[in-house]
Amino acid sequence: MAAKVHVVFDPKAALPVFYEVTAANTNDITVAKERLPIESGATYIFDLGYYDFGFWADLDTKGCTFVTRLKKNTSVAVLENRTVPSGSNVIADQVVHLPVRMARNRHNPFDKPGRMVTVTLETGKVLRLFSNDLESPAAKIAELYRTRWQIELFFRWIKQNLRIRHFIGRSENAVRLQVATAIITYLLLKLMHRASRTKKAIGHFTRSVQHALFHRIEVATLVNRIERRDRNRRPEAGPQLE
Repeated sequence: MAAKVHVVFDPKAALPVFYEVTAANTNDITVAKERLPIESGATYIFDLGYYDFGFWADLDTKGCTFVTRLKKNTSVAVLENRTVPSGSNVIADQVVHLPVRMARNRHNPFDKPGRMVTVTLETGKVLRLFSNDLESPAAKIAELYRTRWQIELFFRWIKQNLRIRHFIGRSENAVRLQVATAIITYLLLKLMHRASRTKKAIGHFTRSVQHALFHRIEVATLVNRIERRDRNRRPEAGPQLE
């Protein structure tokens, strides 16, 4: 069985706040429009999987700010060219109108001006970002889109540390239970890591917790062991030359 996990990730808290498990062929936008709890006033950053003008219009109506990408073949009408900040990767800042008509001559529900910020990546690739935020600096909109990478890191961390690359069971219920267990484990580890106030990365902390699973041990004691072990592993300073 193949499955897909849809997640809303809060980059400030570094935690998932919503998830849904569906069949692998379920479109992201279907889950977003039918099941995603929209929080009024929140800012949503998403990629091309959520490319739906109706969804964008719904977010705007509910007082949300969003930042996403425009497809290469999406034409826009430029209403205003704004000054581009110097020393940034922003190469264009424009107020634009999306196409009035969509496929099958349907009216575009997002019929108000939007913001198109064009940025260039370190690789040389050029992205056209689109937002309903007409007030924030272009550099802030570009930076907001960069935070989307955190959800990719979350999925990578889950796969590498919680062994969710393969499913133990093949039934729908077994898959849902395994995904739920992984996310609950992630949340518990984050809470423990935060409560411990250790400076060690959560990956290092997680490996130590795994080794101590069958021992009754206080978190503070575990952290002391981690830090003491790391101090003992540090090589002594060699002779100094001047």
